Amino acid sequence: MWIHRSLLTRTLHLRRFTQSSAAAALTREPEILSVEQEFPKPDPKYAETIRAVPRAASGKNISAKERKAGRVPSIVFEQEDGQHGGNKRLVSVQTNQIKKLVTHLGRSFFLSRLFDLEVRPDFESEDVIEKVRVLPRKLHLHAGTDRVLNVTFIRAPSHALLKVEVPLVFRGDDISPGLKKGAYLNIIKRTVKYLCPADVIPPYIDVDLSELDVGQKLLMGDLKVHPDLKLVQSKEQPVCKIMGSRVSDQQKKSK
Repeated sequence: MWIHRSLLTRTLHLRRFTQSSAAAALTREPEILSVEQEFPKPDPKYAETIRAVPRAASGKNISAKERKAGRVPSIVFEQEDGQHGGNKRLVSVQTNQIKKLVTHLGRSFFLSRLFDLEVRPDFESEDVIEKVRVLPRKLHLHAGTDRVLNVTFIRAPSHALLKVEVPLVFRGDDISPGLKKGAYLNIIKRTVKYLCPADVIPPYIDVDLSELDVGQKLLMGDLKVHPDLKLVQSKEQPVCKIMGSRVSDQQKKSK
């Protein structure tokens, strides 16, 4: 993806969350869905508990009835190898709540954020059957409408090691030597997969462009992360590169 420096400077504004406790380390910032968007301001109401109700059976017809009733058929797995799970539990979550969270956070940031999930007899009940911390593992959206069709969660107790696609946030574009010369940023990766202890899953990873000149790139191994995070992909894979001016732009300058 090509991003001109002037557009990048105008549109990418990193805003950090204020952390008031160790639990705040699990907070996520919204996803950059396009360069025209800015980060929504952090809003405590999105650090919320997901409510769920038990679901007795699965199947195409049952799932269709759940969606028609305003519920999203979901599964909660025990984590086994950090990515796949076992011992599944069938639940349904509220369509409006999941839609709001995905819209505000963005898909990548929703899938890298921990939530408390409370299973209740019904959504309005004050009785809690089970409360568990979970990580959204898969999110299935309708191709035409982006309607949430189903969500898969995986349990995330403190001792769990989870494979997480952590979103990247690019900063330092305003002082990057290459971008100041009129070059372009070629973003190759927007997420990087790590094996993370559940308690230190980062909200995002900073990608510092401030010292990059034309022709220089950053690799996955260059990213600064918590020492307990283990990179699942090759350290030599590129994340981004500062590229020279397009041929079309050079031709415009010569006229």
